[in-house]
Amino acid sequence: MQIESVDKQIQFIQNYMSAKNAATGSEVDQNANVANKNIATMAAELPKKNMIALNRELMYRKLTTLYGEDLAKQYLEDLSHHIIYKHDETSIFPYCCSISLYPFILEGLTKIGGSSTAPKHLDSFCGSFINLVFLVAGQFAGATATPEFLTYFDHFARIDYGEDYINHLDDVVENLKSKQITLREKLEHYFAQIVYTVNQPAGARGYQSIFWNIAYFDEDYFKSIFKDFFFPDGDEPCWETTKELQKLFMKWFNKERLKDILTFPVETANMHVVNGKYADEETMNFMCEMWAEGASFFMYQSDSVDSLSSCCRLRNGIEDNTFSYTLGAGGIETGSKGVITLNLNRIVQDATRAKITIKDYITTIINRVHKYLNAFNEIIWDYKNGNLLTIFNAGFIDLDRQYLTIGINGFVEGAEYLGIPIDPDSVEYQQYSKDILETIKDLNAAARTEHCKFNTEFVPGESLGVKNAKWDKKDGYEVPRDCYNSYFYIVEDETCDPIQKFRYQGINFTGCCDGGSAYHCNLDEHLSAVQYRMLADIAVIEGCNYWTYNVKNTICNDCGFISKHTLQKCPKCGGTNLDYATRIIGYLKRVGAWSAGRQIEEGQRAYWNGVPRC
Repeated sequence: MQIESVDKQIQFIQNYMSAKNAATGSEVDQNANVANKNIATMAAELPKKNMIALNRELMYRKLTTLYGEDLAKQYLEDLSHHIIYKHDETSIFPYCCSISLYPFILEGLTKIGGSSTAPKHLDSFCGSFINLVFLVAGQFAGATATPEFLTYFDHFARIDYGEDYINHLDDVVENLKSKQITLREKLEHYFAQIVYTVNQPAGARGYQSIFWNIAYFDEDYFKSIFKDFFFPDGDEPCWETTKELQKLFMKWFNKERLKDILTFPVETANMHVVNGKYADEETMNFMCEMWAEGASFFMYQSDSVDSLSSCCRLRNGIEDNTFSYTLGAGGIETGSKGVITLNLNRIVQDATRAKITIKDYITTIINRVHKYLNAFNEIIWDYKNGNLLTIFNAGFIDLDRQYLTIGINGFVEGAEYLGIPIDPDSVEYQQYSKDILETIKDLNAAARTEHCKFNTEFVPGESLGVKNAKWDKKDGYEVPRDCYNSYFYIVEDETCDPIQKFRYQGINFTGCCDGGSAYHCNLDEHLSAVQYRMLADIAVIEGCNYWTYNVKNTICNDCGFISKHTLQKCPKCGGTNLDYATRIIGYLKRVGAWSAGRQIEEGQRAYWNGVPRC
């Protein structure tokens, strides 16, 4: 290592020690999921720039082999010009995954380096499941989704406590010296064992918690996903007990968040719509009741059970009647291998200066990006063929069913530069969306091969939104705000009510996108279950298929009291030393743990005050 490099790393250590938190201290990969700054988090940061250099060299060599050195040089130029951004260059892992639990209950962890054999009872299922999630997450840069979790939990609960266990929750199942334990308490103990363990910092992930995602289903989705499915012992999934178990877990998790700001799992409910109405009224109404009680989860609705959501944004098609789930909400044996995001604000301005139509300019860039992603795919296949990706080889995931993702950032900012009104009813804004997103969608379909399938997502851009704005401002581009949007609306616009935003995120815009975009409905206070149900019906009318509600939770730094309401004074101790928790992107975290740039952005978000004008 050269002296200059050593000096820079020593300076980084000095800067990191004085940084307010771990996210602000990071130079290249700011992440609020690192809750505490310590020597372990600093050690994880030190090699990141070298890892970026390594990944770029791997890509350069693979692109040269596949397409020639000119395209390899163009890749580096596109990165340095900041029209594209390759996510997670600080690691060599694939991006995110949604796994099937079937290999786990068939062979335990023995195929992926563990010693645990297949679980036979609920206790061993829960213990080994924790180990499974940590083992899987250790081979991915992003989220690990287990959409089948509660269905499999229910299977083992029925083995141990009977087919009708859900009707006997208040029965005593264990006698301790000091007290008797009911079945409800026993199940909640298992919930706590899993959730609290997963939320602990993981040493192998730079002291981050595991990004863990689960799914809830209505009856149609459940029966479509698990049709003709049998557990190894011949048992079949049971909707009636799983339905009640979902409710039990949601209520427990919502109450538990009054004790601690538990970030994971990220929850997504998947609902089927038939002829403009929710097919499962009971489940939909329950979800609205949970929102009214302050629960924080995503909702995905579709008029077809051939797609689900997983993660914070990704919509997956179910092919061959098999469930498909990604990042952070709903598919099995899938996910995203890698993500390259477009800086649309810069691209639009470059196209305008070159006097080239946006559609033609985007086409040229996407044709290159497909080759970049294909080269990355080949690198991942090299790892798999070298037996480095044991999760794939053990059958938890199918590599060919994972996506190569083109991310979108700066969409609104590009339209603003062109003078296009940001209005959901603007024909000009709708056409702008089609010119970009439908073009990418069509090119994705045309570029699909046996081993490569592409999709497009409005990426959360936790650190990227701030980076793109900073880079563009430095290079003389027009920059309307210091953090770029990942939505179709302006986040800080206080005149735009929740109903309008459902239209922004509706079929006229998201219908052009083959991946997904999540609507974050920021409210200053919780609504009633009836009001949430009215908004859910509006989502159907507008064709908005993915959304959530954000009401800032209050945390008292003095006494530790947590409220699901946004308060100015602690109701328990009267203190004003408060922090707040909301979604930085797809996951719930203390605002105090966010990077400095994101904390500024959060302070500018519009939280709707009052009842939406239904």
